[in-house]
Amino acid sequence: MSATPQLPPALPLGPDGAPALPPPPGTDMTGICFRDQLWLDAYPLDRNLVFDYFALSPFYDITCNNESLRSRQIHPLDMSHLTKMTGMEYVLSDVMEPHLFVIRKQRRESPEKSSAMLAYYILDGSIYQAPQLCNVFASRIGRAMHHISKAFTVACSKLEKIGNAETDSDAASSESKTQKEAIDLKELKRIDHILSSLKRKIGAAPPPPPFPEGYVPPSASSEQEKAPDDVLASEAAPPIDPIIDQGPAKRPRFQ
Repeated sequence: MSATPQLPPALPLGPDGAPALPPPPGTDMTGICFRDQLWLDAYPLDRNLVFDYFALSPFYDITCNNESLRSRQIHPLDMSHLTKMTGMEYVLSDVMEPHLFVIRKQRRESPEKSSAMLAYYILDGSIYQAPQLCNVFASRIGRAMHHISKAFTVACSKLEKIGNAETDSDAASSESKTQKEAIDLKELKRIDHILSSLKRKIGAAPPPPPFPEGYVPPSASSEQEKAPDDVLASEAAPPIDPIIDQGPAKRPRFQ
């Protein structure tokens, strides 16, 4: 015998006996997507039928004004009727048939005033909820912080390896420098020993020969400072009178 197919569970009844409405969709449903391949194979996805496809998804709130228009056999995206109502509604904001449709959820307060709440987009038949701007910033900042922290970790590990290598090279250079200094000290002692032995064998240097007779070594008078001009002028000899200071007169001798 063939198995009997199970029927879907019935909706709970309300206090008046009518089926209760499903709960409204959550605010953050970015982690799920919806796709009905059977519907896509049966109907074309265009601006006239896209809302009917969106109404099958869990993102759809049955308490919206569009559902009221559908119950009255009016197109749910007819703006001439939506602008006359107040409350929550869905509008088709951007369309790139047949690949992309953007549906905005908003709350209308008057025919001219409405405030956006959420946005949904249908990309090649799959329905997604667009993330809010604050969530996008938080996700990007968290991802950037993760990469920055990872980069600092890698840099710290590289610096530790470089520091260890420099420590090893410094230790090797200090050992070679100490060994070189020890070798130089041995060479210095050997040279001192050779010079001292030669000095003992050769003896002290003889004294220099005496100066020859009549030789006067240069005196230090040339190194004395010259007297000022006024002192030299005062010590200069008085001028000689050509008539008076001629010595004894020479008289001619007569024979």
